[in-house]
Amino acid sequence: MKKKYNEQEHIINDQIKYPTIRLIDVLGEQLGIFSSNEALDIALNKGLDLVVISDKSEPPVCKIVDYGKYKFAQEKKAKEAKKKQHSASIKEVKMRYKIEEHDYKVRLNQALRFLQAGDKVKTTIVFRGREIQHFNLAIQLLTKMAKDLKHLSEIQQAPMKDGKNVTMILSPQKKS
Repeated sequence: MKKKYNEQEHIINDQIKYPTIRLIDVLGEQLGIFSSNEALDIALNKGLDLVVISDKSEPPVCKIVDYGKYKFAQEKKAKEAKKKQHSASIKEVKMRYKIEEHDYKVRLNQALRFLQAGDKVKTTIVFRGREIQHFNLAIQLLTKMAKDLKHLSEIQQAPMKDGKNVTMILSPQKKS
C-alpha cells in the first residue's frame, strides 16, 4: 500500500492535543514538562517544529526539530536497516538415491554455495515406482550430505519421508 502525498506518519505542531508533554530541545536535552501550547510556542519562537517522538510514555515525549530534516533522517535510517536485512530463502537440491559420486559432488557444491549465501537448503531424494522400498539408502545419503556440510550448516529438519520423497532441511550455522 502506497502512502498518499500529504499523509504524515508523525504528529506535529497543531496536531498535538495532549494536555501535558515532556519536551526535549534540539540538542537532546530535557527541558521538562510543559503544556502543549507552551511547548509549541517555544518551538515556533526558535523557528522549528514540535514533533511527537513517543506517545506511549506518560506524559508523551515531544522534540523540537526541523521536521523536514527529521523525516529525511528517519527515512535514511529505515533504508539502511532494509539494506542490511537478509531474508533467508529455501533453495532446493534434488537427487536420486542411486546417484554417482561425481553427481553427488555437484549437488554438494550447489548446497555449499547456497549455504554460503545465507540460504537454507532443502535436500530432496526422489523415488519412482517401487524404489520407495530403498528408503534406508536415501536416509544414509542425506546423513552423508549433512556430515559433509556440518562445518557450514546445521540440520533444521531431520530426514523424513514425504510421499514418494525423502527431505531434509539444512540451515546455515549461526555466527558466534
